[in-house]
Amino acid sequence: MTDRPPPTQPSLRRLREYGLRPKRDLGQNFLVDSNILGVIERLADLGPDDVVLEIGGGLGVLSEHLAARARHTHVVEIDPALVPALQEALAPFPQATLHVGDAMALDLAALDPAPTKVIANLPYGIAASATLRTIEELECVTRWVVMTQKEVGRRLAARPGDELYGVPSVIAGLACDVRVERAVSRSVFFPVPNVDSVLVRLDRTGPAASPRVRALVGAAFAHRRKALARSLDLAPAFGGTDRGVRDRARAALVELGHPADERAERLAPAEYPRLLELLER
Repeated sequence: MTDRPPPTQPSLRRLREYGLRPKRDLGQNFLVDSNILGVIERLADLGPDDVVLEIGGGLGVLSEHLAARARHTHVVEIDPALVPALQEALAPFPQATLHVGDAMALDLAALDPAPTKVIANLPYGIAASATLRTIEELECVTRWVVMTQKEVGRRLAARPGDELYGVPSVIAGLACDVRVERAVSRSVFFPVPNVDSVLVRLDRTGPAASPRVRALVGAAFAHRRKALARSLDLAPAFGGTDRGVRDRARAALVELGHPADERAERLAPAEYPRLLELLER
């Protein structure tokens, strides 16, 4: 009896060649269906002048696809065990840089050349936070195409009044047009995850929210069942230092065309900077 021939799909082949096992604590679900790469590329509208940031290089199947098409590709991977597989994937591409470390601690501003697009199969544990961090710190990025859990993608793209509308929706929506483009079959990953995934596209429409606006949004959503004005009154950064903030917030909401007892999830992202102006005038 002979051994079965080695798999030809890059992720499966590298798993076998390097004796690797996915690590659940790192949220590793590797792409094993190369057909999804063309979908990602089309959504990203990738061109020869683009500089790509990929967070979570994994086994390099997306990395090598991007590196062959972009001017430069930055690949970030936290797991040192995956470095040999990634080095193999990126070896033909001198225009690619591998960064081994935590994407949430990486000095994004120091990336050279500066990224223009973020394209990634994001590790589940950091999908929302990594997306929001790159929006905030990479002003030159104009488009994101990210694979996330279905709920995270829906949360990023949620609109006012939606059940999942919250802080990530507002912060993303202040700087970007956010759309869930399509569902992704669980079968494109190994191991098969126990959650559904989606591809999300974000197109920058403006600058990231200021720190003070982000603080306001966080305070507004801190008590979802309470009126926005009451939530601000309870927030140390607002009501804790200003006992009149509740009345001013109620007046500001009326000026914005909302009831005085409106809740945070009814305001559109663009209304939050104006709300802050009214509160602090």
